[in-house]
Amino acid sequence: MKAILWITSLFVSVVLSKPRCRCLHGDPCWPTEEEFVQLQSKLSQPLICPVPPESACYPELNPSGNCTNVQANAVNGRWRSDQAGSMQSANFETFVFPNGTIEACYLNATLGFPCQQGSVPPVGVDARRVEDVQAAVKFAADQDLRLVIKSTGHDLLGRSAAKGAFMIWTHHLKNITANSAFVPEGTPESESYNALTLQSGVQWFEAYNAAQENGRSIIGGLSVGGSVGAAGRWIQGGGHSTLSPQHGLGVDNTIQITIVTASSDLFWAVRGGGGGTYGVLTSVTYRTHEITPLTAAVVAASFSSPAVKKDILTEYLKLWPSLSDAGWGGNLALSSMDFNLVLVAPNVSWADTNATIDPFFDFVQNAQPDASATTILFDGFYSFYQNFFVSGEQFAGSSGELASRLLPRETFDHPEHLADVMMGFQESINLVHVGGGKVSEINPDSAGLNPAWRKAIAHMIVASGWLSGSTVDQIRAVQQKLRDDLAILESLVPGGGAYFNEASLYEINPQHTFFRDHYNRLEEIKGTYDPKDLFIVVEGVGSERWDPTLNLTRIRPTSDPHPTHIWLGHDMHNTDNIMFGRLGICVFLIQALSIGSTITSPFMFWKGLSLATNTESPIVVVLR
Repeated sequence: MKAILWITSLFVSVVLSKPRCRCLHGDPCWPTEEEFVQLQSKLSQPLICPVPPESACYPELNPSGNCTNVQANAVNGRWRSDQAGSMQSANFETFVFPNGTIEACYLNATLGFPCQQGSVPPVGVDARRVEDVQAAVKFAADQDLRLVIKSTGHDLLGRSAAKGAFMIWTHHLKNITANSAFVPEGTPESESYNALTLQSGVQWFEAYNAAQENGRSIIGGLSVGGSVGAAGRWIQGGGHSTLSPQHGLGVDNTIQITIVTASSDLFWAVRGGGGGTYGVLTSVTYRTHEITPLTAAVVAASFSSPAVKKDILTEYLKLWPSLSDAGWGGNLALSSMDFNLVLVAPNVSWADTNATIDPFFDFVQNAQPDASATTILFDGFYSFYQNFFVSGEQFAGSSGELASRLLPRETFDHPEHLADVMMGFQESINLVHVGGGKVSEINPDSAGLNPAWRKAIAHMIVASGWLSGSTVDQIRAVQQKLRDDLAILESLVPGGGAYFNEASLYEINPQHTFFRDHYNRLEEIKGTYDPKDLFIVVEGVGSERWDPTLNLTRIRPTSDPHPTHIWLGHDMHNTDNIMFGRLGICVFLIQALSIGSTITSPFMFWKGLSLATNTESPIVVVLR
């Protein structure tokens, strides 16, 4: 397998001898108007000044914009993704100062709070070309700015926003190219793939439409409206799908990636080693698959008693490992009194699906006679997606956080205990069935992905939120409860792993939880290609060298044998600060192909590139 990488070497290695602060909007070091004019001359689009979309509703008595439109679309994920200043979770648009003061812009203008910028970056680049990204990265590096990368704002840990930062908005990089005989650069003609190349602004609803138009299926994420980005943080965190048990994770279906800075090591790191850590992703090429029929099994029950809930949940947990082995996927949403299950049996006949699931259906309806249980045959994934996810209730624009763990098979060896733990949570739970099957068959060291994925047969998420206008004390109470929930999850899976894209902001040891024994190699790769830590995100590789705001480094003791590392004297999460939208995100732009790459021959053109700082001309390197 091979890979091609566009390499733009941005930095020279440095040894940090004193704390270093990022330059933020409002600081004396912030670029001058003349410097922004110089940047503008290199861009295809005018610089943008993102604002919270809710600002259109202020002042209350004389709205400055189309408030009616904002109110009508505030929960619509696609609409929010089209707004440069919008995050899918509105709490990450806000900023909380150490003294508890909240800077925000709430949709409900009648609450009486002023509309403020919060954590929405005040200036950014609307990238429409790779050259726009290159110019923006170089500008941020030269000015030592706090840099965030945003496509759709679907970021459950707020890595797409940071107060006073400079934004690269990749949402309008929308090109989609289908190729039934895609040959990665630098590989022999005999090595070809039926593939779909997506630029980093493409969203899953667009990717699914394109795959269907070309008579193919693609492994991707699911959300109502399909507004999640298909070629950004999803793949960099690993990328799970309801079809993963049949075809693997997103990283397992990646043929080629385009990013700014790269090597064979970097291709390994980008696939699961954390988004925003190594550069700015601009495109991904995925292998596609034949369209095959699938059957959905759907159960909806409202429990008449806790005893009935325990019985049904326990029976289901007994069943799941065998379904995982058979390549089934899906999701269980569990609340205090409701059980909503959607399972997918790919390429399994309707008759065989019924034979497998009917005993559970019978158990559910005997325990809860008014429960509904049915199977539905679809001609392929696209029709399933259209039926369940194109429309429906959306929750974009709300405020909340979560905690999660990847559950290995042995967790299901004691289904009664697992059911008790799940029923003990006061919050809603999702048991996401995206592991096992093909995912577990792939070499854990084939990519930078958390190795815990290869042993997991489910992904458990506990989530909670708060209303707009909540006080700091109310918000902290919710966050403390999620910390407590995280401790319960940790006791359930001691030393367990979590999915980087859907996890807690309060991990005690994120290096282990997200990366395990891959961390040292990931850190070495980052040190090689981003020695100045331009690309830093919360709980990502290298984040332990920065304070909780990710704006200030901490010095490692001088006796330390690795002076390029920065010492963080205290647990970054033991702070009174609430990190809503202050959580940074970083940039990278590489092109790499396929799994298990090793370098063979770097070649191609330099065009006067200065390896220290120039980003004007990429170098093409072929990896095998």
